[in-house]
Amino acid sequence: MAHEHSEVARPSLSRRAAATAALLCFAAAMVVGIWSLVDDPGTLLIVIPAFVITGLAVGSALVNRGLRRLLGTAVAAVALVVLVLALDVAGITTAIIVIILIAASGAATRTAFGRHRPSGVAVGPARHGVLIVNPRSGGGAAERHHLVDEARQRGIATITLTPGDDLRALAEDAVAGGADVIGMAGGDGSQALVADVARRHDIAFVCIPAGTRNHFAADLGLDRSDVAGALEGFITAVERRIDLGEVDGRVFVNNASLGIYAEIVQSDDYRNSKIGTATEMLPDLLGPRATPPDLRFTGPDGELTPTADVLLVSNNAYQLRSLGGLGTRPKLDGGELGVVTVLVDRAHDVPALMALESAGALERFRGFHRWTTPTLRVDSTGPVNIGIDGEATQLDPPLEFRCLPAALRVRVPPHAPGAPPTRPGMLGTPPALVRIVAGHSPR
Repeated sequence: MAHEHSEVARPSLSRRAAATAALLCFAAAMVVGIWSLVDDPGTLLIVIPAFVITGLAVGSALVNRGLRRLLGTAVAAVALVVLVLALDVAGITTAIIVIILIAASGAATRTAFGRHRPSGVAVGPARHGVLIVNPRSGGGAAERHHLVDEARQRGIATITLTPGDDLRALAEDAVAGGADVIGMAGGDGSQALVADVARRHDIAFVCIPAGTRNHFAADLGLDRSDVAGALEGFITAVERRIDLGEVDGRVFVNNASLGIYAEIVQSDDYRNSKIGTATEMLPDLLGPRATPPDLRFTGPDGELTPTADVLLVSNNAYQLRSLGGLGTRPKLDGGELGVVTVLVDRAHDVPALMALESAGALERFRGFHRWTTPTLRVDSTGPVNIGIDGEATQLDPPLEFRCLPAALRVRVPPHAPGAPPTRPGMLGTPPALVRIVAGHSPR
């Protein structure tokens, strides 16, 4: 039975306490700064906006990565300099107190967003661990990280995938040869195939993030930059059971996409230029003369939905920032599929959709819907283009999606940092902290 998606992860008491401390410390910094300048209204006009900008930028820099972190750090540095210079009017002691309180607020903010550490059972080394390596994945990540040598030093047998090899057959042969733990170093499509073999034989699986994006590795809580370190999953590790998704007998670890994204990944140019290919194709897919995809399914209200421009079915629900960057899954053991649909009025909605997508606020788009369900059926009048864990294929309708609860035994190193936190935009940090204090997911 489908139902509207609800909060997917309640923060711990320690994270709620940290969020409370973050808000109180920043409030105290503002009170100290403003009180010290209550007789200098001219300086207050500088201090108040500098406080607000500093707080927002510091929070954004601490809970994001990449460009958002760089931008937040730059804005925070400039705003903090302005704030300190303005507070110097009230004395150096006041400026120091304010800086200490802001720093404490920032540290508490980082703790509040934290990382989602899954529970599991400590297990010993594999008796006969086997790692399959795709040397072409991730632009040659396996070679850059000396993965084969690192595996052999740990007593892990390796199989190197060569052009023309049948990956499933190699995995099946490894199990037949006595492997009790099997791993895959490659992209998420390869991870899904080998994970399915592990599932069918009920042996443990190890994910090595040697692909391009490694979304699955991130949601397992692995450090994607420490490729060789993930091999510790074969040694002393933490094991737990997670769900898998399936469509017409084909397993996926992340998601399956239908609609305009599926059309884009069918392009031969997509692998070499993802953004360029999408930019070139979107006008034809979302333009005023474009025909909506022929997809029929039951929505969250139980009513038959005639179409959607985007239909994303995921192995557990995402906390979405955008379809382009996807998001994170705090849970991989919820026992349900996550479903997201986007329907665009081509005459009016495209500019709003692009603006909200680029701002990481897709959920505010009026044609956006999401829910969770253990199964989903998608009908169409002809073969359906679909991207399964980023791999383009075509399936005949009806497409039967289902969740496979607790299907896979997965091992991760005990030092793995945990799944990444929800990362709100700059303006979203204070509301997200308030939600954590109230015991809700930050998004």
